[in-house]
Amino acid sequence: MILHLKNVLTDEELATARSLLADQAAWVDGRLSAGAQAQTQKNNEQLAQDSEAARALQPLVLGAVQRDPLFFSAALPRKVFNPLFNRYSGATNTYGAHVDGAVLHSRTTQQWVRTDLSCTLFLSDPDSYDGGELVVKDTFGDQRIKLPAGDMVIYPGTSVHRVDPVTRGARMASFFWVESMVRSDEQRRLLFDLDMNLLALRKQHGETPETTALTGTYHNLLRLWADT
Repeated sequence: MILHLKNVLTDEELATARSLLADQAAWVDGRLSAGAQAQTQKNNEQLAQDSEAARALQPLVLGAVQRDPLFFSAALPRKVFNPLFNRYSGATNTYGAHVDGAVLHSRTTQQWVRTDLSCTLFLSDPDSYDGGELVVKDTFGDQRIKLPAGDMVIYPGTSVHRVDPVTRGARMASFFWVESMVRSDEQRRLLFDLDMNLLALRKQHGETPETTALTGTYHNLLRLWADT
């Protein structure tokens, strides 16, 4: 499932993030955090994880996503890898086709996180740069994603994906991974669809015996599939 979450960051939070990621931020070679396969494909800059800007931005992003009900419904998060930040511009402007590592170690929390879901939170206005689309391969072909600043996309961590070259301007984003309580993408999708339709039914008809029964079905499926 590929899901677009709108307005994850407020205007004030977005302005704060951009200020902290200005040119004086501690940008380093993005390959320093890549695995062996990804190093051959990765050509971007990444904010140093031990920098003051990173320490200020990580709780800002985590707070924003954790208050988003759609994020919780879709991801059912068990662990969230500490947010990282990247920049594509100039000569460091692309990331070729790759798959994210299955299990990553967070320097901030010292936890190992299984990467069930990958997340990209866009921080640059799409008209401020050319290129830079996130391209995710799925069963329907390449999905090309370039979202408004403050919006986020969630997609399966198993996906082959890339970032096309930025040919003008700079593309900045936050990226991180989620270990879900429900490991299976298919099961998460079923739960998400059921949850969204329950919300729609309640909006149309209020609480009814049928919505109560379906809510019980949702929680019984979650009880069956979840690992906490």
